[in-house]
Amino acid sequence: MLSASGIIKNYGDLPILKGVDLQINAGELVTIVGASGAGKSTLLHILGTLDRPDSGEIFLDGEALHQFKASQLSAFRNRSIGFVFQFHHLLPEFTALENVCIPGFIANKPKKDVEKRAKELLGILNLNSRLDHKPSALSGGEQQRVAVARALMNSPKLLLADEPSGNLDSANAADLHQLFLTLKRELNQTSIIVTHNTELSNMADRTLVMKDGLIS
Repeated sequence: MLSASGIIKNYGDLPILKGVDLQINAGELVTIVGASGAGKSTLLHILGTLDRPDSGEIFLDGEALHQFKASQLSAFRNRSIGFVFQFHHLLPEFTALENVCIPGFIANKPKKDVEKRAKELLGILNLNSRLDHKPSALSGGEQQRVAVARALMNSPKLLLADEPSGNLDSANAADLHQLFLTLKRELNQTSIIVTHNTELSNMADRTLVMKDGLIS
């Protein structure tokens, strides 16, 4: 599903990624762990096309992402990659349903189809009774589940999560971890998750350890 080779990224004179090679199979749940500053989030952002490597190649489902122009990347990202971050980044003026719909509207899908898909996802995540609630009226765990639903709106080939449970209490974190397993089991969702949470990394099919800009 995903193949990256020779990924190098520097910020000024500071080397962050020093030639990372990576392969992820379809349907895999893979976690990336390592000390702060090891390059985990930088790698995730590059795999998700939010940032470009200085050199190296990335193929997602056979498409050469490193050769895409910026306009191509934007459309591809919205269509094929879902993101979940430590902070949910929901738009406060919109309801849960409206937040989940946004990627579908950006993709110019019919409003009826987008709203149907959003309701289905929120139902899967046990948020049927919270569709019309704005983020301020949702708990932290509920907000993060809305963020997961938004990430899944366009049925992405790849789901990327950066410390998704880092801002949650232990109970909500455990629920979110189980959700990733459910997505793998029921939707065959391919996911890469950067985490410091040992419980989550132990649930994964594989755990990759990053150290000094490389997968060790």
